[in-house]
Amino acid sequence: MEIKENQNIGELVAQDYRAASVFKKYKIDFCCNGNRTIFEACEKSKIDPSKILTDLDAATQTNETSIDFQSWPLDLLADYIEKKHHRYVEEKTLEIKPYLAKICKVHGEHHPELFKINEEFLECAGAFAAHMKKEELIVFPFIRKMVASKNSKQPINKPGFGTVQNPINLMMDDHEAEGERFVRISELSNDYTPPEDACNTYRVTLALLKEFEDDLHLHVHLENNILFPKAIEMEKELTH
Repeated sequence: MEIKENQNIGELVAQDYRAASVFKKYKIDFCCNGNRTIFEACEKSKIDPSKILTDLDAATQTNETSIDFQSWPLDLLADYIEKKHHRYVEEKTLEIKPYLAKICKVHGEHHPELFKINEEFLECAGAFAAHMKKEELIVFPFIRKMVASKNSKQPINKPGFGTVQNPINLMMDDHEAEGERFVRISELSNDYTPPEDACNTYRVTLALLKEFEDDLHLHVHLENNILFPKAIEMEKELTH
C-alpha cells in the first residue's frame, strides 16, 4: 500500500492499525482528530512529512497482522467494543482509583501534580461511565436494529432521537473531551515517566494510566473512524 501526504489519517489507521504506532510516536492524534490529512497534521505539528511517510511504510510492511475491523459487520463491531473496551474501562477504573489515592497520600507532598492527575482521572471515570451507558442503551442497540433491518429487508422505525447522527455527534464530543483530558494527564506525568523517588506502586500506577490511554485511543478509533461513519451510511441506505 502506497501512503501519500494527502491521505486521511483516520481512514489510513482504519485500513491498517499498524499505522497507529507511527502517529503515537509523533504525538499525532489519529482517533479524535483523525479527520485530516497526514500533511495537515505534520504542518500543524511542524514535522517533516517525509519522516512520517518513511516510518509508515516501514510499519505497514512488517509481517505483523492487523485485525481488519473494516470488514466486520457493524453489530459484531459494536459487540466487540462493548465487551472488550467498555469492560476494560470499567475494570481498570476500579484498579487505578485506589492506586492513585495511595500515591497521592504517600508522594503528594513532593509531587503535587499527582493530585491534579487524580482529579482528572476521577472526572474521566465518571464522564466515561455515563458515556458508555449512552452507547450501550441508545447508539449500539439502534446499530443492531439497522443491521437486522438490512439483513431481513424490513423497514426500520425512525428513532426518537431523529437520526443516528445526533447521538453520534454527542459521543464524538465526549471522545474529544476525554482525549484532551489524557493529553493533560500525560503532560502532568511527564509522559508517564516515574520520578527517581517513585515506589513500585507509583511506577505501576503510571504504567496503568499509559495502558488506559492506549486502550482509549483504539477504543475511540474504532468508533470515530469505523463504526460511526458506517452507521451513518447504513442509515442513509435504509431511509432512501
